[in-house]
Amino acid sequence: MLLDTASLYFRAFYGVKDTTPAPDGTPVNAVRGLLDMIARLLRARHPGALVACMDAGWRPAFRVAAIGSYKLHRANPDGSEQMPDALAVQLPLIVRVLAAAGVRMAAADGYEADDVIGTLCVGSRVAVEVVTGDRDLFQLIDDEAGVRVLYIARGVANLEVIDEAAVSQRYGIPAAGYAAFAALRGDASDGLPGVPGVGEKTAAALVRSFGTVEAMLAAIDAGHGGFPAGSRLKLVAARDYLEAVMPVVRVASDAPVVAVGPATQWFVPHGSVRRRGADGPRESSGVLAADGNLPVRPADPVALAELDARLDLGSSLGRLSAALAARPG
Repeated sequence: MLLDTASLYFRAFYGVKDTTPAPDGTPVNAVRGLLDMIARLLRARHPGALVACMDAGWRPAFRVAAIGSYKLHRANPDGSEQMPDALAVQLPLIVRVLAAAGVRMAAADGYEADDVIGTLCVGSRVAVEVVTGDRDLFQLIDDEAGVRVLYIARGVANLEVIDEAAVSQRYGIPAAGYAAFAALRGDASDGLPGVPGVGEKTAAALVRSFGTVEAMLAAIDAGHGGFPAGSRLKLVAARDYLEAVMPVVRVASDAPVVAVGPATQWFVPHGSVRRRGADGPRESSGVLAADGNLPVRPADPVALAELDARLDLGSSLGRLSAALAARPG
């Protein structure tokens, strides 16, 4: 199980009322809510391993260089991400609590959690469930490889298991075409304009006909047909955008993933990991974060007890500890 951790703690922050702060007044609703979400997921899905994937670059330079508007509306003047102070103060606490509890975390310098997830999916030799509220990760779904998404848009208690059939039913496209679909349609939440005049239906029709944005542009250059009515001219007019957008919407599969500690120190040395590619397994530089094995007991019980005493995590920490200690059946 790979967690899109930011997706979970944002939902926890906005979904759990901040009625009981820590004894020193620090808000802890996102911490408690995240612990409860993870505990519920573990009890419901019984994963053999768990990795909490983190953002080490919420607005990566390579994506901004390609599309300057990428997440620009969510950036502060200093380049940091806009978020309530009451949530920002909880982020280091989340890392410390997860580390003390023994939950493995992973990040990649200059990459988003999506890219960490994409890289670990490609590197996995076992089935993977990706927990997220972000539809962009639908592009990773692969029935043959055993990768599916647990979509939590309606909450962890009402998660949807999304496989290739579900993507096809929702959008009329294969999961592998979701990145091209998103590029064409655009995504206001990420500052991606899309192709003017191309909505979901036309985007889906283009993906069904051509598969990739690159194939669409090649067909235009070759004078081929097969474009939905009126769409060719719209693609021609948006060519600069289309030539730049795919590295932005496509989840990376080769991010330099490392494990993360409570002070965001990289503590797994660089090495080599076998990853599955289009031409079969291959060697690739980088690091697989960790085995993600569920801890039977906390990694640092003393630190965890101190955090509990300081933050008064109470039943939320108890539920996580019990769920982690229960081995898959």
